Amino acid sequence: MSDTPRLYHNPRCSKSRGALELLKEHGIEPEIVPYLETPPSEAQLRELLGMLGIPARDLLRKGEEEYKALGLDDPAMSEDRIIAAMASHPRLIERPVFVHNGRAVIGRPPELVLGLL
Repeated sequence: MSDTPRLYHNPRCSKSRGALELLKEHGIEPEIVPYLETPPSEAQLRELLGMLGIPARDLLRKGEEEYKALGLDDPAMSEDRIIAAMASHPRLIERPVFVHNGRAVIGRPPELVLGLL
């Protein structure tokens, strides 16, 4: 991944819009990644998880239909299967995710993105 600040963004999400607004207020114009339209690959998700320092399960949106339909509530499900599910069903990916200077943060609440500036 490049050094350009990047925001994995869903414009329909108020938290994602709020994070983008905060970044712009601080002079940051991140590359916008419309992850629902162009989902990250499994390799990109692994890299993101490494920057976030969390297991794949912590990046899952547990309220989405796909979460239950795919059996992701099974605590025995492997990291590989969870990552594959997120790559195939990007609605499962928590948002927004801000990447800057080799680090990443989930912007919930949106103010958390400012910690990477």
